[in-house]
Amino acid sequence: MTQHRKPAMGFIFATLIIDITGLGIIIPVFPKLIQELTGGTLSEASSYGGWLLFSFAIMQFLFSPVLGNLSDQYGRRPILLISLLGFAIDYLFLAFAPTIVWLFVGRLIAGVMGASITTATAYIADISTPENRAQNFGLVGAAFGLGFIIGPVIGGLLGQFGSRVPFLAAAALTFLNFLYGYFILPESLAKENRRKFDIKRANPIGSLLQLRKYPVISGLVGCLLLIYLAGQAVQSTWSFFTMEQFSWSERAVGYSLGFVGLMVAIVQGGLIRYINPKLGPKRSVYIGMVLYVIGLAFFAFAYKGWMMYAALVPYCLGGISGPALQGIMSGQVPPNEQGELQGALTSLISLTSIIGPLLMTNTFAYFTRPEAIVYFPGAAFLLGAVFALASLIVALKSLASYKAEDAIH
Repeated sequence: MTQHRKPAMGFIFATLIIDITGLGIIIPVFPKLIQELTGGTLSEASSYGGWLLFSFAIMQFLFSPVLGNLSDQYGRRPILLISLLGFAIDYLFLAFAPTIVWLFVGRLIAGVMGASITTATAYIADISTPENRAQNFGLVGAAFGLGFIIGPVIGGLLGQFGSRVPFLAAAALTFLNFLYGYFILPESLAKENRRKFDIKRANPIGSLLQLRKYPVISGLVGCLLLIYLAGQAVQSTWSFFTMEQFSWSERAVGYSLGFVGLMVAIVQGGLIRYINPKLGPKRSVYIGMVLYVIGLAFFAFAYKGWMMYAALVPYCLGGISGPALQGIMSGQVPPNEQGELQGALTSLISLTSIIGPLLMTNTFAYFTRPEAIVYFPGAAFLLGAVFALASLIVALKSLASYKAEDAIH
């Protein structure tokens, strides 16, 4: 696989960009679609939005370890293709949903099949060396960034023609991504590095318990749990907050998310390749988390639209911590367990996606209701800042004795 590393990274990078663009297309119009189907207010729609994210996350929590372990036996390519097809079906359910129940059915399907990021990160681990692992994981973030430049802008523009149109565009794009992967994407996991599927390890609890074998990884589980929980403040409430606080339209929300994507692409695809090697993995984690705290706190107290753009600078620069954490953890396990590791980490992320959206959207809903003790739309962002600060404290403790030469491969 060594001679194919650069072409393979190009393939997986393009696949991720197309996948994330499909996701980004639907974000600006999701609140309005929920309002159409429920007839409620924006505040009430945010609670439904939390439960929809919960539905997706709980299925992903249960099934990501299964798909991760299957990819360790059968390879990354077939699992990635199955997940892409599942997402295309989900978008069609969302596009033609006559009731809110259909939205939940679509999200459940996507949660079961949604292993594209899990498999992509395992794929990247397969073709990376210890020297470039963090930088290669940064390309996942760069793909997210570019996808969120293209997707929300397209979604905001298409949303003017109806709240269903962006979902049809997302379905078409994801199916094209499936075809691209089928004809272009090579397999990354050599047959000699595969292992048999083990049902005892292919469940959320079993996969997380396997991490106990690796002291560095087990110590960082709490850190990841908290930082992903903090990120749910942005992922779950951005559209609702900006529409409530600044009366932004779907187009304005789309443009703002496009700027998020631009910042993420600059940091993850460019700056990280220079910053992380100079800082080293530990300092990259620490500094990144401090920047997350600053960015989230600024979001919470923004009272002008331009302030959200200004606060995105420290928040997105905080992204230097994620690839550094992934690089540290990936370096602790052998090649035939990378799928299991990424499945376990996806389950961990999904666990925060079960708790986080409900916590953050209901925090937003509570502090924007007429009967609220204090009107404070930014409450969810402030809560996220507290979680990010707690994650920094855990990271300081967990990485105190870590050395880069401790990596297995």
